[in-house]
Amino acid sequence: MEKLTTYYKSPIGVLEIEGDNEAIFSIRFLDGGHDGNSMPTGARMVDKCVEQLDEYFKRNLKSFQLTLAPEGTDFQKSVWNILSTIPYGKKRSYQDIAKTLGNSSASKAVGSANGKNPIAVVIACHRVLGSKGALTGYAGGIHRKKWLIEHELGEYQTTLF
Repeated sequence: MEKLTTYYKSPIGVLEIEGDNEAIFSIRFLDGGHDGNSMPTGARMVDKCVEQLDEYFKRNLKSFQLTLAPEGTDFQKSVWNILSTIPYGKKRSYQDIAKTLGNSSASKAVGSANGKNPIAVVIACHRVLGSKGALTGYAGGIHRKKWLIEHELGEYQTTLF
């Protein structure tokens, strides 16, 4: 089956979702150019992703059950796998991820891999903070990272857009 694209209007902006019947390849925030209204694709995994994002943003879902197939290097994939294990509402540092990988000096490489995560929200790179809890880098923008963290903690209930 060919790759299909749909759009999801979240409380913090439009997400572009790419996938097929078997897996999700990417979820990216868009800044302009699409209103977020889209019809079901007919691709099981893409439509399932939309349903689960709905439940996540309503605070009814804390763990995504999707097959993911992001493209990246082996190192990036190992980082993304660890990010996927960070529990809802919990935070980790780049240093914590590096230690989990068995290389405590790899914080910068972890940060780079984190920034290249092609599956926003579901692979929870927003749960990774800098030293001393600093909100650092997020491909979707720091304002979205902050919103997602507060959303999971139940502290933020308004929209940004």
